[in-house]
Amino acid sequence: MKVEINSHAFSDAVAWTTRVIPARPATPILAGVRLEAAEGTLNLSAFDYETSARHHIEAGIDEPGSVLVQGKLLADIAKSLPAEKAYLSTEGSKITISSGKSTFTMQLMPDSEYPALPQLPSQLGQVDAQTFAQAVSQAIVSVSREENRPVLTGVKIQISGDKVIMTATDRFRLSQSSFTWTPQDADAEATLLVRGSLLRDISRSLDEYQNVVLDFTPDDPKIVGIENAGRVTTCQLIDGEFPTVDRLFSDEYPIQAVVGRQVLLDAIKRVSLVAERNAPIRMIFSGHEVTLSAGAADEAQAHEVLDVDLDGEDITVAFNPTYLIEGLSAIEEPFVRMKMTSAVKAVEFNGQQEADSDESMDYRYLLVPMRFNV
Repeated sequence: MKVEINSHAFSDAVAWTTRVIPARPATPILAGVRLEAAEGTLNLSAFDYETSARHHIEAGIDEPGSVLVQGKLLADIAKSLPAEKAYLSTEGSKITISSGKSTFTMQLMPDSEYPALPQLPSQLGQVDAQTFAQAVSQAIVSVSREENRPVLTGVKIQISGDKVIMTATDRFRLSQSSFTWTPQDADAEATLLVRGSLLRDISRSLDEYQNVVLDFTPDDPKIVGIENAGRVTTCQLIDGEFPTVDRLFSDEYPIQAVVGRQVLLDAIKRVSLVAERNAPIRMIFSGHEVTLSAGAADEAQAHEVLDVDLDGEDITVAFNPTYLIEGLSAIEEPFVRMKMTSAVKAVEFNGQQEADSDESMDYRYLLVPMRFNV
């Protein structure tokens, strides 16, 4: 194999592809990344039996070929290349990478032992990258970090025609984002449970000027493919039953309050400075004011009063400040509506564009209050 490539494009492609290689691969061969040169293109791929990544860049091909090399080491070398052009060439059991006056030599891995990549499922539909990235960032707020409950580390993606709903929960809170997209089949129906951490990583590296394509075959519901700007990721779906969560949203909320999102966020961050670890921040709604407070009488305390538009009776609720901040930070609109039924039942948070407008249902954040001492 003899190839000429752009160093920057090569570095980006290697970094993106090798991100799926685990820190401790199940077998040494899975530490590799495959390079395949043919017809003016250098294809890169990595696979760990659960997740695969495929990318390609333009290349000048003098001699086509396919090799397997240590992925993480190649990524370190690629990002350090000093010139705009780099050259890859193989001889025997070695590959040489040269750029400017720098030359690196790596041992090849046995390509014949590398597992075959999974076949890409059928195209299910597509949406613009910005909409997809925003929906993912909102949904993953509530993804659990408890690896012993795999279903809670995932995001449930429900597809019904041109409607997509993403839902995640860690049992203490629930986040749900929704958007419209262009399905391949107008009657498409599918439910997928995808690892939240993978969706987060993919959404952070999207080309925002290209659409995101989801690939999924309902008759063979084992893997999902996500494509964007020539980058393709496949992953096995999480096996398990996602909790029934839609019933947690109340049909009616007798108490509702509207306040500026950033004003509320800033106040929460200030008041929570005195809150001990896992201690709640209290929100006391009375009249057209909300008083935020934290801390104990014999320790540091903080109070702050904000103006709110309150509809309903006075109420006091308390929340984990971190969960509160994370949920509010995912809201895009300048105002937030808090919808409550009682001091102990889950509170729904929605964004809205104006102080007196209707709330948006594109993102719904549900947070269970904490018990507190009066």
